[in-house]
Amino acid sequence: MKILVVDDEELLVKGIRFNLQNDGYEVITATNGLQAVQLTQTQVPDLIVLDVMMPEMDGLTACSKIREFSNVPIILLTAKADDIDKLIGFDNGADDYLTKPFNILELKARIRALLRRAGASEKKAEENLLTIGSISLDTDARNAYRSGTLVDLTAKEFDVIEFLMRNANRVYSREMLLDTIWAYEYRSDIRTVDVHIRRLREKLEENPAEPNYIMTKWGVGYYFKK
Repeated sequence: MKILVVDDEELLVKGIRFNLQNDGYEVITATNGLQAVQLTQTQVPDLIVLDVMMPEMDGLTACSKIREFSNVPIILLTAKADDIDKLIGFDNGADDYLTKPFNILELKARIRALLRRAGASEKKAEENLLTIGSISLDTDARNAYRSGTLVDLTAKEFDVIEFLMRNANRVYSREMLLDTIWAYEYRSDIRTVDVHIRRLREKLEENPAEPNYIMTKWGVGYYFKK
């Protein structure tokens, strides 16, 4: 794990770096908010410990600018203990707030807590993202993408492609798809499956006439090729 420590107090930075490195973290440092923004873009830290009062660019401004392109966890350090100052920090995108002087053990505990939370969020995001080849589904937001470009699907089209992708390489007859996706709603018109497959190919395949993913098993049904 890489942690960016930003403070213009050299001794404080050295102390934090020493303690975090002893715990196995990789530590990079900066002395002002401008450097913090630049390093976040180039070094991509897993967490930032960011002082509020600094030259060139203060920590609140840096925090706000970082939030324009990154969701990295940020702990603000400040000499101010007023609740209004904490609220301003949170409004600018901070995840946690620690008042100087602080116990290094408390800082390390807060770092561990934020990293665990960030890890859980990343795991949830990965679980909600279903990708095969150039086709991706965000099953939480119910968005579909082809080569990273958002594709507009109807609710039933999304249901069909999600089911086929979750069961890639398995062939399903029209009747099975009707039973699973439509729950007998259109049992009297089996052609609705063919219509949805055709529309999905038009929206998700590079060449609908020669699909790479949404395949037909002649005489049997449809499947998603993995």
